[in-house]
Amino acid sequence: MTVRTRFAPSPTGYLHIGGARTALFSYLYARRHGGEFVLRIEDTDRERSTPESVNAILEGMTWLGLDYDEGPFYQTERMTRYREVIDQLLAEGKAYYCYASREELEALRERQMARGEKPRYDRRYRDFTGTPPEGINPVVRFKNPLDGLVVVDDAIRGRVTFRNDELDDLIIARGDGSPTYNLTVVVDDMDMAITHVVRGDDHLNNTPRQVNLYRALDAEPPQFAHLPMIHGPDGAKLSKRHGAVSVVQYRQDGFLPEALLNYLVRLGWSHGDEEIFSSAEMVSLFDLVDVNHSASSINPDKLRWLNQHYMRELPVADVAAELRWHLGHLGIDPDTDGPAPKDIVPAYVDRVHTLVEMAAQARPFYLDAVEPDPTAMQKLDASAAMVIDALQVALDDDQVWGSAETLEAAVKGVAKNLELKLGKVGPVLRLALLGHTSSPGFGVILQLMGRFRSTQRLNAFKDRIGA
Repeated sequence: MTVRTRFAPSPTGYLHIGGARTALFSYLYARRHGGEFVLRIEDTDRERSTPESVNAILEGMTWLGLDYDEGPFYQTERMTRYREVIDQLLAEGKAYYCYASREELEALRERQMARGEKPRYDRRYRDFTGTPPEGINPVVRFKNPLDGLVVVDDAIRGRVTFRNDELDDLIIARGDGSPTYNLTVVVDDMDMAITHVVRGDDHLNNTPRQVNLYRALDAEPPQFAHLPMIHGPDGAKLSKRHGAVSVVQYRQDGFLPEALLNYLVRLGWSHGDEEIFSSAEMVSLFDLVDVNHSASSINPDKLRWLNQHYMRELPVADVAAELRWHLGHLGIDPDTDGPAPKDIVPAYVDRVHTLVEMAAQARPFYLDAVEPDPTAMQKLDASAAMVIDALQVALDDDQVWGSAETLEAAVKGVAKNLELKLGKVGPVLRLALLGHTSSPGFGVILQLMGRFRSTQRLNAFKDRIGA
């Protein structure tokens, strides 16, 4: 048997972090078993589904590197097939038309609640043979078995048992003829030969109904694996107030896809005490039986730590490509003027945790001028003018521009010649070049800035302090 998993998001919004984890676990399980991973877009909710949301899902999958073997398949292109199955169930007496009006159902619900009963449809049209009432567009309901048990051997939760007499005759087609989720998902998974369904445990209550539909269609249900929810750091349900919840937002916040994947795989899955996993290690080690039964909580600090790790360990060219994307969002084209992103990365990788921070730190290298920090300016004393003069002389030498090391030595030479501590020279140089007093080594920032722009900044700073 070929293992076939699927990711089936609804395009009613962005690809959120819970959906990305579901996609990752489905992808890893298929890859580990030499199987196939299918992408399906469940877009039957035409009022809420949008092309923008579809694009956001596809963009997020591509950025994360979750390559699918088949798809994307769109449910809106399979309506004829759903209708065939609905007609089949009706013809075989496994489904029926229900003519109950909304008012009838609401009155039934109120009576049941008044008696302290669980509100549910009373199957009043299950065996109806009379004349249908006028003015009603009937829904189609599935004839759920009236007794017996549905046993689900969940790959994560273990055996879960449901009583059929507690399940409704679920609606499989609305009054306008459109199919419902529980019908479409069963038909799709059946037609696409899906062997393992990995999804959030908010779908667990749908599972017995879907299992009964599989059996009514003489199909073998797939193996189910229901993932526990993801909570915020405070233990509450994950929401926007906890920060980024969409994959696109994580990218915009400066995280690398490798870091986010490593972070996601550890939200509910573990392998010993290991924290760092390459893509190959995830594939070789991941198994659904190792997924925790309880909910996981996000930890923003851990993600930032992972992100810095990957910024250090990945090839510089890969990190630079993402940095280029962030510089572009600041209106900077590094190809036009300024240092190459591949030169920025090693200079700042130990000083930041995200690419947003790195891009912000690098921004002065691409500007025509900078505005020095007023607070830092107030801390300068009379020696600043002397320092600027000495730096201009020391840096007006072709030989010192040979390397970051020779430039560093030139700056230190200025401090020595002026008999000043380096703490009196460094802040002046950094303020002049970058507008603030925190940066990598003097030689590094001078080399990144280049001789022409460095000279320009020193001259402008000299004019500012009236030296």
